[in-house]
Amino acid sequence: MKKIKRVLILEPYFGGSHRFFLEGLQVHVAADYTIFTMPARKWKMRMQLSALWCIEKIKGLPLCERRFDAVLCSSFIDVAVLRALLTKVKGWDYTTRICTYFHENQFFYPERQAEPKSFQFAAINFHSALASDKIAFNSSYNAETFFSGCQKYLQTAAEMGLSAATIELKNRSCILYPGIDFTPIDRQKRVSDPEPPVIVWNHRWEHDKNPDRFFQALTEISSSGIDFRLILVGKSFPNSPQCFADAKNVFGERIIHSGYAPSYADYVALLCRGNVVVSTAFHEFFGIAIIEAVRAGCLPLLPDRLVYPEFFAKEYLYRENELTEKLERAIVHRSRLPPENAHAITQRFSWQNLVPRYRQWLLDEDAG
Repeated sequence: MKKIKRVLILEPYFGGSHRFFLEGLQVHVAADYTIFTMPARKWKMRMQLSALWCIEKIKGLPLCERRFDAVLCSSFIDVAVLRALLTKVKGWDYTTRICTYFHENQFFYPERQAEPKSFQFAAINFHSALASDKIAFNSSYNAETFFSGCQKYLQTAAEMGLSAATIELKNRSCILYPGIDFTPIDRQKRVSDPEPPVIVWNHRWEHDKNPDRFFQALTEISSSGIDFRLILVGKSFPNSPQCFADAKNVFGERIIHSGYAPSYADYVALLCRGNVVVSTAFHEFFGIAIIEAVRAGCLPLLPDRLVYPEFFAKEYLYRENELTEKLERAIVHRSRLPPENAHAITQRFSWQNLVPRYRQWLLDEDAG
């Protein structure tokens, strides 16, 4: 009988895409999981101190439960510190594989306000990669920006001759999409040919998603007398951009929904009412929300930059000065993706396709 592998999951930022990924992993990749998490807040403090928190959680386990086949860390953990402290934990097997999954990297993360250039948090990412046995990125774009950032970081100390470190890290890394379970979307009945067409915005209500540009385009289209409806679904915050509050006054009864969906089922139902899903993001390393909307049949309209050209054909991308024109055209033509197109674009991101690769990367099992 095949032995079930034991996996320790350490996630100090258990929310958003991090939570979505780990919940799916535990359902679809069979293993004996132990998971320690903290709420998704205070990310800077998490990166600096969560390794010590992880050690205290491990010390709380009985001695007989401190042996694992693999440890899965997110990039919010300082793996170098974690690995050093693990040598002092009684009963720990120091040969246990540590796998680190990068949902994002701090070399290429936009700050809301201009700050003096600091490598503090990027350095934690770099040291974590060095200390990990295996590294995975959720997209090639994420990996490329990480490694280019590493090179620039190492060039600040050119006299040390450390440039080869990046090559060694590349050899230990791979691209591994975060799996998505499309079953709830596939089971949801689509609203047939909505009248008027419905535009979906399904991102976090934060500045890095650039919502001002989205609402600017909508205002321009609205002034032309073109009718549409609007779904604004996403998590808001106390300091969310003012444009969301303004939109309620500007677009009024055109708004079908505004705010966080009460449940995932409600969220899926909203996506299935859409014609077009739009992104105007300043940064995106993967984009689960867009892929979910596409699976639901929404035509994607996305910036021709960031991760999007990696996943989507040119016909779904726009250059900065093209957004209003292309969005207007999609509304007028009542554009929507046929089910077979939506499936073809998104199926590679399904857990069904990805499980063998996760078993190989995390559990060291044959992917074949």
